[in-house]
Amino acid sequence: MIDIMNKDICNIVNEIEKVIVGKRDVIIKILTAILANGHILLDDVPGVGKTTMAVAVSRTLGLDFGRIQFTPDVLPSDITGFSLYNKETGTLEYNPGVAVGVNLLLGDEINRTSSKTQSALLEAMEEGQVTVDGVSHALKKPFIVIATQNNVGTAGTQLLPYAQLDRFLVKLTIGYPNHNNEMDIIRDRQKTNPVGRIERAATVSDVVRMQDEVLGVTVKDSIVDYIARLAGQSRAHESLELGISPRGSLFINKISKARAYLDGRDYVIPEDVQGVFADVCAHRVLLSASAKSRKISANQALMDLLALTPVPDGRKL
Repeated sequence: MIDIMNKDICNIVNEIEKVIVGKRDVIIKILTAILANGHILLDDVPGVGKTTMAVAVSRTLGLDFGRIQFTPDVLPSDITGFSLYNKETGTLEYNPGVAVGVNLLLGDEINRTSSKTQSALLEAMEEGQVTVDGVSHALKKPFIVIATQNNVGTAGTQLLPYAQLDRFLVKLTIGYPNHNNEMDIIRDRQKTNPVGRIERAATVSDVVRMQDEVLGVTVKDSIVDYIARLAGQSRAHESLELGISPRGSLFINKISKARAYLDGRDYVIPEDVQGVFADVCAHRVLLSASAKSRKISANQALMDLLALTPVPDGRKL
């Protein structure tokens, strides 16, 4: 976990910790992804606070919030909107879907809806717009999707298509709290929900400003070369059938800049790349049959890749 040198980010993290206890590292990762203008997939067991995390982040950042509970009967038009004929005017009128008019969209249990509905998010996530009946409708800026899925219980679930998984900047888990943190959680909820105590620590314009400042962080050629070598070697690694795509390389670069920004730097160092590597890439690679037979995880394969790839000389950064 990095030491946050940015005072504004520190205040934001402290506010979210009023609700999400003992998970500072996950909070920082989510904020890093948001500052990199990327989408987040929270994959974990039920009841660990995935939905609460999304609500707390939106309130703290002052983002307009929307939520959709994915079920098998949710339609693509619930996300994108639909056109309805108006008899009085004789024209089609657009009725916005849940993605329109919000900065942060929480998609709860995205793996419990149809592939067609899952795919309805693709254009919104990639292009920042939705298209209905040939007409494109711009989404608010920023537009961030935090999707959740439970990794236990397969009844009624649909695996996310690889094309949609690839749109998520990071895939994260929250995990169970330790004993003392769980006691704090129980105490805090004796009479009221602590979400109500959250105070806004930023505004939409603050978030946009920080995202723009992240874009200005310098990535020197030695770091670009490091990212490209990691991606290239992943495609030849014995444990990986499918390596890191060019989109994955771009996302590593993108979020490494945000990590440097949180650490108070205007330039990226190898530790930034290493710190985000698994979160960005684990859901993009496919394990080979031999790796599966040896029960090697994607994270283990990626850590091996980091160990095998020479790190740029710090004197040349």
